[in-house]
Amino acid sequence: MIHKSSLIKGLIVLVFTLISTISFAQQDPQYTHYMYNTLSVNPAYAGQRETLSVVGLHRSQWVGIDGAPQTQSLSIHSPLRNERIGLGLNIVKDALGPATESFVDANFSYTIPLNAHDLKLSFGAKGGLHILDTDWSKGRFQNTDPNNFGDNINLISPMIGAGLYMHTRKWYLGLAVPNFIQTKHYDDYEESVATERMHFYFIGGYVFNISETTELKPAFLLKGVSGAPVIADVSANFWYQKKLTFGLAWRWDDSVSALAGFQITPGMFLGYSYDMTSTGLNNYNSGTHEVTLRFEVKRVGRILSPRFF
Repeated sequence: MIHKSSLIKGLIVLVFTLISTISFAQQDPQYTHYMYNTLSVNPAYAGQRETLSVVGLHRSQWVGIDGAPQTQSLSIHSPLRNERIGLGLNIVKDALGPATESFVDANFSYTIPLNAHDLKLSFGAKGGLHILDTDWSKGRFQNTDPNNFGDNINLISPMIGAGLYMHTRKWYLGLAVPNFIQTKHYDDYEESVATERMHFYFIGGYVFNISETTELKPAFLLKGVSGAPVIADVSANFWYQKKLTFGLAWRWDDSVSALAGFQITPGMFLGYSYDMTSTGLNNYNSGTHEVTLRFEVKRVGRILSPRFF
């Protein structure tokens, strides 16, 4: 039998060995609700809600700045009958300035129990398409290099990714590479199309029982890509009577966020967050808004019980 502490130590050492060799610019879409939108971060999460789960998300970033990021995502995933295999579909549309990037990918996971207590390890894989469209007629650009603003671009590239997700009912750790294949993206700093490098995502969270009615879940997301600093997201959310969630989040050198959510029914959750920019951009925008809506379907013969993650 594999020893629990050895597996956890091994995963943590692997993660920080990888992250120590890389450093992150916003190429992939970013989310404040990463704790509710885990399939977008890690394919091994497919089926881990133990029921059919549908999550829709909308993010309006830096409201008041023309061409600021707008992101919509839809994820659908469910375990199969044997509960070891999970399948999922993830669709993302991310608009920034003159460019729109779309991601469509199928996700697969396989879960193995590691001991008699509920410790499990899930292996995930994903495959799909990345679509980049540009319309250089949108906006005014400081960079007048004619090589950057020629014909509009429509590029379709394959994506292949993988992930690991170790979890119990109380905690989780996950490591993922969303895409091993280099693709093109719009670089808003250089105002040009650039090569998107391989990203690494490391997530984790733990649920503490504060009282009979209240639980606390601190969580984190580390994102890294070669050539830029690591981005760290840290959050802490309270869950009251399995109905109301509220908390705070912080993104390194970027923003501070307030989060709230309500479990409308056992199968429907609505979440909202507001990000206040902590950089010089704070003087030019009125913040970032993000809304998440999750539907879950009761499985035959089972009671649908709300879960924190």
